[in-house]
Amino acid sequence: MKAALLHRYDELLSELEWLVYEDVPAPAIEGENDVIVRIGGAGVCRTDLDIIKGLWHKYFNLNLPHILGHENAGWVEEAGNKVKSIEVGDPVIIHPRAFNGLCEACKRMRTPQAGDTLFPGMSSNGGFAEFMKANERSLVRLPASLAPMDAAPLADAGLTAYNAAKRASRHLLPGEYIVIIGAGGLGHISIQVLQALTAAEIIVTDISDMALNLAKEAGAHYTVKAGENDIEEVLTLTGGHGARAVIDFVADQNTVKKGLAMTRRAGFYYIVGSGGKLEISTNDMIMSEKTIEGVFVGTYAELFELIALADRGLIRVTTQEYPLSNANDALRDLHNGKIAGRAVLIP
Repeated sequence: MKAALLHRYDELLSELEWLVYEDVPAPAIEGENDVIVRIGGAGVCRTDLDIIKGLWHKYFNLNLPHILGHENAGWVEEAGNKVKSIEVGDPVIIHPRAFNGLCEACKRMRTPQAGDTLFPGMSSNGGFAEFMKANERSLVRLPASLAPMDAAPLADAGLTAYNAAKRASRHLLPGEYIVIIGAGGLGHISIQVLQALTAAEIIVTDISDMALNLAKEAGAHYTVKAGENDIEEVLTLTGGHGARAVIDFVADQNTVKKGLAMTRRAGFYYIVGSGGKLEISTNDMIMSEKTIEGVFVGTYAELFELIALADRGLIRVTTQEYPLSNANDALRDLHNGKIAGRAVLIP
């Protein structure tokens, strides 16, 4: 089969090409619950760029060459002899974490806490290929309304955005404010989730006019151009108090400070992006009574919930498609901020 492989890290992302499009052996059924999925779409994520830079090497035992791709959907091509929940030909989306279902956290339905997991595209081969092996437990059958190439970004970008927005929605009364930092692939999905789950006022900040326009299309009530005065603008919109909740999809050194400043007393600050450093004095924590939470992907059950929203037309992912052979073009465009929404590779 054809696949796009990472052969070496590029810490500065300075090379002309990061992945090599080549022939590799197709995956085969090894376990009785294994499933081979013919990939219909594989989302491209900033995490892929971080993997190429080598930033995730200490978290995953990644052996090069490696097939990236952790946002995957397609059709069941072959199934092990004990697979019962899906059939050959079914359209499916693949959860980005593969759980064995036997650990204590899995049994308690606390899958984000599970320790014995695989991450396709990170710790095992992913979907930047024609075929991918998965476990039956990782698959969710797609409704007729969702094609695999359109649904693929829901596997991670959508699921993570849903998880963050769902957490925030528990604290948002009608008329209260939430700030979304970063209106790209995840941010524009979270806006739609919040509209489905809350009656809160949604403020979006971003440095990109293209992203802010996407936020308006997705349903943001207010947009603020990120810069020297964005904190003041957010405080003005919120009557000087700040937002009840802030979701930071960027979380670099600059936005972490701003995100905390935009969060009101007894508010909630959710960190989804990576690369920054969280610094807050214990005095500030005590006096402000803010809650800070990290968000990483979402549960298997939440993927079902997200697919239900998308099936009803409440969630629509803006995508830009690239042939798998042009994976480097998609990654380069993502790195240069040229993609509105989410890039998807089509084998």
